[in-house]
Amino acid sequence: MAPAPHITIQREDFDATAEVARLTDGRTDIGAVVTFQGLCRDEAGQLSALELEHYPGMAEAEIRRIADEAAARWPLQGLVVIHRYGPIPAGGNIVLVAAASSHRQAAFEAAAFLMDFLKTRAPFWKREHRADGSHGGWVEATEADDAAQGRWAPFTPR
Repeated sequence: MAPAPHITIQREDFDATAEVARLTDGRTDIGAVVTFQGLCRDEAGQLSALELEHYPGMAEAEIRRIADEAAARWPLQGLVVIHRYGPIPAGGNIVLVAAASSHRQAAFEAAAFLMDFLKTRAPFWKREHRADGSHGGWVEATEADDAAQGRWAPFTPR
């Protein structure tokens, strides 16, 4: 049985290499770790930062539900989700997903599933801070985000 997913929502930056090392430390049953590290784009020089807000407690609970579903769908040996909030400069880390499994396919699919659902179901709000000093609106999920989530068939537990 896989250990409980490690889920953190934090203002501080993270070190993806250190997180993967902690996930795999002393584990010989892990054959694959797939990571996704989401970064703040500068949108061709137009964006200086993103401001991410969330509801404490609600965001963690929703991410836990998504992670628990991933763990029920695929045989995982570990799962890490770190999501930042607050102002994040262009080039800065926003999110890390690391899925560990005995085999690569489960790790790939679990990481993709998590990101598809984090983009559409996790209660985070993003506001653009433009390079010219102005503020943009709150960023909405796109049709492509909804379509990506839609590729996962409804799940019936084993």
